[in-house]
Amino acid sequence: MIKSLDLAYLKHFYHFASRYKKTAVIGLLMMPISVAANLLFPWLVIQVIDKHLTPGKYTGLMTLIAVMLVVLIVNYIADAVYTYCLRKTGQKAVFDIRMALFARILKLPRTYFDKTPTGVTLSRLTSDLEAIGESFVLGVLSLLKDSINTLAVLIFMFFINWQLALLVLLVFPPVLMLTQYVRNRLREMFAITRSSLAKGTGFLQECLLGVKTVQLYGAEEEVEAKYHGYTEDFLRAQLKTNKYDATLFSVISGITTITIGLIIWYGSGKVLAGAVSLGVLIAFINTLEKVFVPLRDFTSQIAAIQRSFAAFEHIEELFVQELEEEGKTLLPAESLKDKLANFDSLEFKNVRFRYNNTGPYILHDVSFTLNKGEQLALVGTTGSGKSTIIRIMNKAYMDYEGSILLNGIELSSIPKASMLHLFSLMQQDVFLFEENIHFNISLGAAQISDEAVVDAAQYVYAHDFILGLPGQYQFELKKSGSNMSAGQAQLISFARAVAQGGQVMMLDEATSSVDSITENLIQKAIARLFAEKTVIAIAHRLSTIRHSDQILVLNQGKIVEQGRHEDLLAMNGVYSSLLTDDDNIEDDEGALLPEPA
Repeated sequence: MIKSLDLAYLKHFYHFASRYKKTAVIGLLMMPISVAANLLFPWLVIQVIDKHLTPGKYTGLMTLIAVMLVVLIVNYIADAVYTYCLRKTGQKAVFDIRMALFARILKLPRTYFDKTPTGVTLSRLTSDLEAIGESFVLGVLSLLKDSINTLAVLIFMFFINWQLALLVLLVFPPVLMLTQYVRNRLREMFAITRSSLAKGTGFLQECLLGVKTVQLYGAEEEVEAKYHGYTEDFLRAQLKTNKYDATLFSVISGITTITIGLIIWYGSGKVLAGAVSLGVLIAFINTLEKVFVPLRDFTSQIAAIQRSFAAFEHIEELFVQELEEEGKTLLPAESLKDKLANFDSLEFKNVRFRYNNTGPYILHDVSFTLNKGEQLALVGTTGSGKSTIIRIMNKAYMDYEGSILLNGIELSSIPKASMLHLFSLMQQDVFLFEENIHFNISLGAAQISDEAVVDAAQYVYAHDFILGLPGQYQFELKKSGSNMSAGQAQLISFARAVAQGGQVMMLDEATSSVDSITENLIQKAIARLFAEKTVIAIAHRLSTIRHSDQILVLNQGKIVEQGRHEDLLAMNGVYSSLLTDDDNIEDDEGALLPEPA
């Protein structure tokens, strides 16, 4: 009934559930009590009918009825405690799985997020885990209890009358064969439903994020048609699931009714012949329901378990997905503590990189050296490899060829946690949490004090506009910072990078998509950084990086020109062709700034 892969999922679930053994044991101890009560009740029915009602002896009858009442109450209490304790254990295990899964997702490599839609990952943490919480926990609980109850009841039926019990057993083989067939079909259908649901969720998430674009270009019908396709796949598989489920339920219900009829027909003859007592026949029929009702319920239990196993398959994909630094040979963090306490140098030696083993190279033999206190600028057209270099430095991508030395140590051998304090990155794409400004700058880090948050905001000239907001640093941002201008959001992102305290500041298109006034503020902050920190900057506006110690001009992943601003201008090559009119405007201090609005 259960495949080896299913057993692996059960073991995985047990790993989390074993943390709550005490609660689970209390629940499991209620099972034999419940089984005993289920068996004792029909035995008491036999005593009431055969020893009191049939012969007309009423002495002690009320005592037996009272005992029957107590047995029922004990049975209900045992069932309630069993269900509560094991559900509690199951839900806590699912909670732990959710937290472990989320922690693991945060450690997955950048390549995973590059090729996996966000909605697909989201469905793993939501609908798939809900399927395990609701289907697996309830299904396994019911199946376990009903299986033991059914086995015990069958033994009891043989005890009170083996001939009637044999008649019941005759219907078991076809029922089990049908159940096994339906189980396999349900597994297939649930795998399809989970997959189509994940794809639909992923596409829905993309549509909601890009709804403005969809409306702008009038693409509602095309998008709706594509989503309809995903939903139709889900519906088709779900309808097949319902068909198998309903077929099994109806067949078992029919077999139950026929078997009860046969027992009444056969048993009545035995009663008239004096071979079976009336009490035994009535108790047998009453007990028979305790066999076939669980059999009938097996359909919904099996469907629930198969639904959860299909969800487990998706979740297991995340657990087996290689983490960022898994499989890498890393140096002990303790041995690097002194060597990486401060930034001294970063050296690229003939670095080549591609996103996968069969794809084209994005970087070709890139070589340069950055020393402490220097400013390195990366310029070039879109797609020339500038951002890829930054991401490799941050270990977002790690499978590079060649050599990268950080303070003389190969970058691939350094645990990412050991170098986080050296680098701060201001990204091109600004992301703000639906939290207050203080959190968006500090990211909740305990080591970043309130004073450090304010200092970072002042450093990038964001402090003044923050003071003008209601609540100031406690001002709550809406989703994606929609209640702020693009320039204000960029300044907060810049303050976040400064607050992290990295010795090397990386700027990835720091002035993209901002108004000219905000760009002036960012330019002033960048000028301060250039004077005080080691900087690696990517910029289309060459005025931003005019005073860099070294400028690398990239084209199709290769360094085609390299040198200082004046040297590159003298070459009259690619760098000169990138200059715009805005790059030729100087302020009073000699720093090149864009034309004010």
